[in-house]
Amino acid sequence: MGYKLFTKENSAEYYFLLLVSTVAMMLVACANNLMVIYVALEAVSLTSYILVGFLKRDNLSNEAALKYFLFGTLATGIMLYGISFIYGLFGTTDLSILHSGLASGGASSLLVSVALLLIFSGIAFKCSLFPFHMWAPDAYEGAPTPVSAFISVGPKAVGFAILLRIFMQDIFLLFPAWVHFFTFVSIATMTVGNIIALSQDNIKRMLAYSSIAQAGYILIGFVAGAELGTKAVLFYIFSYAFMNLGAFGCVTLINNSIRSDLIKDYAGLHKKDPLSAFMLTVFLLSLAGIPPLAGFLGKFLLFSAAIQTNLMLLAIAAAINSVIAFYYYINVIKCMYIDEPKILTLQPKPTALQIALIVALIGVLIMGIWPLPFLNLVSASIH
Repeated sequence: MGYKLFTKENSAEYYFLLLVSTVAMMLVACANNLMVIYVALEAVSLTSYILVGFLKRDNLSNEAALKYFLFGTLATGIMLYGISFIYGLFGTTDLSILHSGLASGGASSLLVSVALLLIFSGIAFKCSLFPFHMWAPDAYEGAPTPVSAFISVGPKAVGFAILLRIFMQDIFLLFPAWVHFFTFVSIATMTVGNIIALSQDNIKRMLAYSSIAQAGYILIGFVAGAELGTKAVLFYIFSYAFMNLGAFGCVTLINNSIRSDLIKDYAGLHKKDPLSAFMLTVFLLSLAGIPPLAGFLGKFLLFSAAIQTNLMLLAIAAAINSVIAFYYYINVIKCMYIDEPKILTLQPKPTALQIALIVALIGVLIMGIWPLPFLNLVSASIH
């Protein structure tokens, strides 16, 4: 609400698509059948494609939607092919029966591995994991900023929900080599995301590559497995929602005034709009993992899970990547607080957006300072 570029568009369509996507995501998270997961995931995907191209008169938005659609249809087609493999091997797409069949060794491990790899490819697209991350920067840059925020959090959380539901129960016990595969994917995802983010001059593209790197961090807990790893994954996704939605919300608020997403145009922002500059600083520092914010505790839990399961290489790679990430986050903060300010005419701040940012800010602070209620909620969810 209050995003200037939406004033000439049909808001009824926008809210309808958001609600459909939200219902579909809820269905994905509670589904226990591969076909139900696929159908609900397709509903999330189709609404996301339309939302990314929602600015129908904007060529950049149209281009982003087309690229997102092409990559997305390829990924979901691959995933559906993997599901058909599973059905051919086990005669069912029910996850509980599937896990029983895997435990009994009723099918060739090679064929099962191929099927699971195909399914993982489709899920990796939603999570923007390497090498299925290419769509994210163009989609985030071209989409309306509120939509960029939505697809950076919603489909990513859904992707990890599916990964936990399909892969966590028996897969790593039956196929130990998959630990090495997921370790490689995690390291590659966070490294590619962070290194390319260093050279970005558009804050939406920077946040897109940051989002890719964050997916690599989340995958650490997935690789670590067990209750500790799962708890770390769920807590970090929960905190990541507050951090990333807050960061994109600030970008939306600032864009209304400066009409630009270039980082250099944020110069001296704190002198003209100190509140927006402060809130964006808090969200970026939380994404960087600075205490006492939510991102710090989330990364602490992920790194602890990796160390306790003897995944030292993964923990070291994640620590190095966190240092790299700090540089491009602090570069935006430096631009806002140290560089010389430019002429800026402040636009009225939409009340709804300010309330959303305050909620996100409180969430980031509380989850970092008093995380116990959230950890209890995560533990209850696991059990």
